[in-house]
Amino acid sequence: MVFSGRAHPALSKEVARLLGIGLVPTALYDFANGEIYVRYEESVRGCDAFVIQSHTAPINEAIMEHLIMVDALKRASAKRITVIQPFYGYARQDKKHRGREPISARLMADMFKVAGADRLMTVDLHTAQIQGYFDGPVDHLLAMPILADHVEEKYGGEPLAVVSPDAGRIKVAEAWSERLGGAPLAFIHKTRNIDRPNESQANRVVGEVEGRVCVLVDDLIDTGGTIVQAAEALKADGAADVVIAATHAVFSGPAVDRLKNSVVREVVVTNTLPIADECRFDKLTELSIAPLLSRAVREVFEDGSVTSLFNGRA
Repeated sequence: MVFSGRAHPALSKEVARLLGIGLVPTALYDFANGEIYVRYEESVRGCDAFVIQSHTAPINEAIMEHLIMVDALKRASAKRITVIQPFYGYARQDKKHRGREPISARLMADMFKVAGADRLMTVDLHTAQIQGYFDGPVDHLLAMPILADHVEEKYGGEPLAVVSPDAGRIKVAEAWSERLGGAPLAFIHKTRNIDRPNESQANRVVGEVEGRVCVLVDDLIDTGGTIVQAAEALKADGAADVVIAATHAVFSGPAVDRLKNSVVREVVVTNTLPIADECRFDKLTELSIAPLLSRAVREVFEDGSVTSLFNGRA
């Protein structure tokens, strides 16, 4: 049985349709003071439950709703509860940079375990170590094959370079390079002030990008400042074009204006998060993550291999 929160119902409906089933009818509403009420309108006793909720803004409401849905399933005697988080909230708070800071990504995992989750399923975590925060199986799905197929189909005839927006994501860029037939690698050297969130400075390009279509790969685009600076640095170093490929379109604040007015040729994202109509622009391409999620759900339900979806890479 597949259940959906209110954060991104279009994605949940697509996943259910690909599985050949419907979403379980659910009463979901807010009380006057903002508290959330959940009740499933069918029996869920003994079911294999998959609860889909993208942690989108307002993110704390989406997370709380997700937790309450899981608790309702546990108390209604569901046999197994798999929490599907296409975008895992608080994933960037995965470690302590300074004293007296939380590790909020770990707290998230603990809360879902206490609520009753037996298994987590998510897409492109900010850091893979978050898988170890949850006391149970975690299916870490990768959007790279979906994004890379699009890039290869559209730009495969041109000389490519794969660029990481910082040194910390070089391993991801290496996987992209291999997927794109050994395209050369580069990265952007940048500095960040830990006292100023969502701000960094792209300093210089490390690697050969001149005359190439540079595929700038990242897990998410939030305010867009870092990735747009990186694109400008690549163009200044002689890149023929810049294409951004990112899994999660967070698109906070000035992101859309920055991307729309940037030197970037195309911005390719997936629909792990809902994109409002006012956040769409000509350069934006949205690819569906639903086929990947539905295949993973089927593998989990049939006790198959989720790893097989990535040819042994997962």
